[in-house]
Amino acid sequence: MSDVVQTLWGFCHTLRHDGIDYGDYIEQLTYLLFFKMADERNIELPKGCDWPTLISKSGTDLRDDYIDILRTLGKQRGLLGDIFAGAQSRFNNPVNLKKLLGVIDETEWTALGIDIKAAAFEGLLEKAASEGKKGAGQYFTPRLLIKAIVRCMKPDPRTNKEFTICDPACGTGGFIVSSYEWLIEQTKGALERDLAKRVKSKTYFGNELVERPRRLTLMNLYLHGLEPHIALGDTIYTIPSGDRFDVVMTNPPFGTKGANQAPTRDDFTISTSNKQLNFIQHVMTILKPEGRAAVVVPDNCLFADQAGEVFKILTEDCNLHTVLRLPNGTFTPYSPGTKTNVIFFTKGHKTETMWLYDGRSNVPHITKKDRPLVAEQFAEFEKCYGADPYGSAKRKSGDSKEDRWRSFSIDEVKSRDFKIDSLKWLKDESMDDPDGMAEPEELATGAISELEEAVQQLNSIIELLENGDRAEPMTAARGRE
Repeated sequence: MSDVVQTLWGFCHTLRHDGIDYGDYIEQLTYLLFFKMADERNIELPKGCDWPTLISKSGTDLRDDYIDILRTLGKQRGLLGDIFAGAQSRFNNPVNLKKLLGVIDETEWTALGIDIKAAAFEGLLEKAASEGKKGAGQYFTPRLLIKAIVRCMKPDPRTNKEFTICDPACGTGGFIVSSYEWLIEQTKGALERDLAKRVKSKTYFGNELVERPRRLTLMNLYLHGLEPHIALGDTIYTIPSGDRFDVVMTNPPFGTKGANQAPTRDDFTISTSNKQLNFIQHVMTILKPEGRAAVVVPDNCLFADQAGEVFKILTEDCNLHTVLRLPNGTFTPYSPGTKTNVIFFTKGHKTETMWLYDGRSNVPHITKKDRPLVAEQFAEFEKCYGADPYGSAKRKSGDSKEDRWRSFSIDEVKSRDFKIDSLKWLKDESMDDPDGMAEPEELATGAISELEEAVQQLNSIIELLENGDRAEPMTAARGRE
């Protein structure tokens, strides 16, 4: 796969001289890969809108036909029209388009794996991020982490006929695609007719703010014979429909961009401009009773100004049974300095005991080349989590050889004002080891994250002062102490 990505990226450099930037190139590539993979899988597209038609053309006929194909597909009813709605060609030079078709035609894409389009897409995003292209990683969650979460959550549509799965910040669709992959592995690809019909169009749901990754999610699942429901829009600032879900797995976007004001929603008990805290409240809303969730959150979500308030409600309305503290650098190279966690909870039961797995202390920083993320880093956590997707399996601290697995009573959590970040017991000796220290750019990213959180807190204090409230600011200012 890395060789294929390198070849495609090299062609991207050629096209940039023709005025096609990396974002446009990646989008055009997803269209062409779709046509090629649909042909490999014998998926019937409208007449004249398929790979054989494209590959047979050249010159201005190719350029004009490509424009017409995108326009025709965008007018189709159903999911196909949804995928290509607003799609436009960015190729001015038909020679470059013909060359790219040749590059794609050399590979049998469906033989490389079930999620190859996402792998190619994210491989190119990674290339863009390494060259300093801002925003390249906003759709990315490491596949190894996604698969570990899915194995713990067991999103099994066979458990009931109304079973649904949702990712309200789906990006390139990693959690949705991996959920389907997991089901195929469990059933060995043999789905009963009724189950197959239900899974095709009534199981997978999502929401995405940006059109390009949403389009990729739709393409990926369409190529697998699925018809997911992926809405386009702002999850947090839009009043949700009445749909409720059995399983929610999501990685909300990091950072504070676009989080200038608190959303006006009656279902949000705590009013805050912190995006991650709002996503937690949103997930609580869209879960069915007894529904379960896994949410990736940065550290600031565990100690931020109003984190205690949100987690207090979370532990009262849900069983926050497990927290996984991820290794530093898990999101390298996109957000190498962002410290992250995964919180697992079930709606409808109060939290009595919370188990925390520290996968960070005394673990060298993840790097792209020397210390890449590997599946083994989640193996012990998965064992500790247990076989029950609701987190109710019998657990004991001894399940971790390095004492990374501890339980905390709800009273202990309350005593820390529900600031989960303060639940620590291992001394991080890697901080004293120069070889285990983060790279300078990772440290800089982490510092920026801390500064953004501080600015957000100061803005909330200023807002309180402007409203004439002189008592609350001191409480807010002490929130990080």
